[in-house]
Amino acid sequence: MTTAAAPQRYASRISIIGEDTPVARALPYRERRTVGAWCFLDHAGPQQFAPGKGMHVGAHPHIGLQTFTWLIEGEVVHRDSLGNEQVIRPGQVNLMTAGRGISHTEDSLHDGTRLHAAQLWIALPKGEHEREPAFQNYPDLPAVEAGGFRATVLAGTAWGQTSPATVYTPLVGIDLTASGPARTEVPLQAEFEYAAMVLRGELSVGGESVKPGEWLYFAPGRTALEVACDKEAQLLLLGGVPFGEDIVVWWNFVARTHEEMAQALAEWNAQPNMGGRFGRVLPGSQAAPLSAPSLDGVRLKGA
Repeated sequence: MTTAAAPQRYASRISIIGEDTPVARALPYRERRTVGAWCFLDHAGPQQFAPGKGMHVGAHPHIGLQTFTWLIEGEVVHRDSLGNEQVIRPGQVNLMTAGRGISHTEDSLHDGTRLHAAQLWIALPKGEHEREPAFQNYPDLPAVEAGGFRATVLAGTAWGQTSPATVYTPLVGIDLTASGPARTEVPLQAEFEYAAMVLRGELSVGGESVKPGEWLYFAPGRTALEVACDKEAQLLLLGGVPFGEDIVVWWNFVARTHEEMAQALAEWNAQPNMGGRFGRVLPGSQAAPLSAPSLDGVRLKGA
């Protein structure tokens, strides 16, 4: 293993999505806005909803990014303004490319059930950030057995396995799940920076003990990373070439300038889920469309 800088440790903060679903939000972080092109990471659950309760996120728009949903437990139905309706099930990824503009809803398929998921955003690079919107469900992802871990390649390439997910910058996403004691060495790309977030249990990552709600940042320069656990555990490992572009992340948008952001916010609020730039989401969600926050008194700057 190459000699590299010590990892930096961060703590997620609790946020609420939909009506009352708590999530641990890791990215963006004040000192660490992106890891590769990954610019947002929410960890939802694992949680059991009470009878009659579930996750329900009303119609809301996106620009300049891809939403990337990795579902571990539960069933969630995605509806969007392109006319797609897709139930995502455990072990699957939903990838929605917002580009110039799209809107969607997210709802638990059944209330009173469990939910465990990672919701991520990938910033689209210049030249792709205004591309046509698209959506894809990936039910079959490559996986390998590695020292007691089942390593699922969610995005990019690892262990010679390549995810079918379409991305526009060099990056990788790997889920490492163990049902008992496990130890492996994950091959890394030296030009990538990485983030490791625990989803369940407790693990040793690069010699550092990490618990749920914590995540580690590893600067470029490593070619391998040792991961180990003594009992059931799960880790999400994200990486990519440092993004190298100034972006603005606000509400559900990724933009390059304050003006671009303000225009998108105004267009949504003028016609929330009523057509126009962001279209109209297929009906079915029980949650009301979301309103964009005002930029009054705020001047956004690049990351």
